[in-house]
Amino acid sequence: MKNWIWLTTIILAIIVSVAGASYYFEVFSTTQEKLIVSTTTSLFDTGLLDTIEDEFEAKYPIDLYFISVGTGLAITHAQRGDADMILVHAPSQELTFLEEGYGTCRKIVAYNFFAIVGPEADPANIKDLPPTQALSKIVETGRAQGAIWVSRGDDSGTHTKEKGLWTAADFDWNLIREEEWYIEAGTGMGKTLQVADNLDAYTLADMGSYLKYRKDGIIFLETLVTQGEELLNVYSAIAGNQTRQSHINFDGAITFIKFLISEEGQEIIANFGKDMYGQSLFYPAVNLLKQNTDPTLLQWIKNYAFIGGYECPPEYWADHPELYT
Repeated sequence: MKNWIWLTTIILAIIVSVAGASYYFEVFSTTQEKLIVSTTTSLFDTGLLDTIEDEFEAKYPIDLYFISVGTGLAITHAQRGDADMILVHAPSQELTFLEEGYGTCRKIVAYNFFAIVGPEADPANIKDLPPTQALSKIVETGRAQGAIWVSRGDDSGTHTKEKGLWTAADFDWNLIREEEWYIEAGTGMGKTLQVADNLDAYTLADMGSYLKYRKDGIIFLETLVTQGEELLNVYSAIAGNQTRQSHINFDGAITFIKFLISEEGQEIIANFGKDMYGQSLFYPAVNLLKQNTDPTLLQWIKNYAFIGGYECPPEYWADHPELYT
């Protein structure tokens, strides 16, 4: 089983390499101002960034290009200077990105929730349990050869969240990942959902990706665990640090961040998916942070995604205090 997953991963890597070569040729063959955003698959695959790109480019003379990978690799692209900014969802990795001098001007732009999804039969009987209790039941059933868990296994924001949930459930992720019932797909959210669907397995998914793939008839997994602060998912935009990498388009990154947090940008996020899925795939965060419209949710965001009590500590403001006032 695991050999099959690794073969699939190798094939996907070859496809990504070929696509990547084509992508870079396209980016550097134009003379118009470019902004390269390294971002997570959950934002890209849902189509949200296509909508944002259309509206942004209609307003500004900047060509947007997105590198769509897991958060860990998105950050690596920016560290190498291959991207001008990142748009990701892993606060612990974002903090390291800032502290190591690669990022500035972090802004929280959106949120949604993760869910534990799985087969309708629900062999571990986890429906509506608290997340950590559900994971305990999956381990128990998996060890009895009655359930399978599929992990992204790609150092993405979703993978980082998953590892945190295993820790909260008192399991050592480094140990359980070696067990037969635990499979690492090593790929993006959409492919991971498809692997889980094919195997009648459980997985952790962001609700945006799940709703799109379910609505499109690509998967038939059910949402089983959706409640709790532990499943909060927060997206942040971070500009690169021009003092460290002088070639990056820092001004373009700031322009794009300001668009994302503007009334227009937040409205795009709020409305995306409503007509097709009956609900928003992502929720705008700016007014919630500014106006405290939901004190409980605001506190959850602060607990999970704030750094030392700040959306972005002042030492990383890069002469743009207007972003935080």
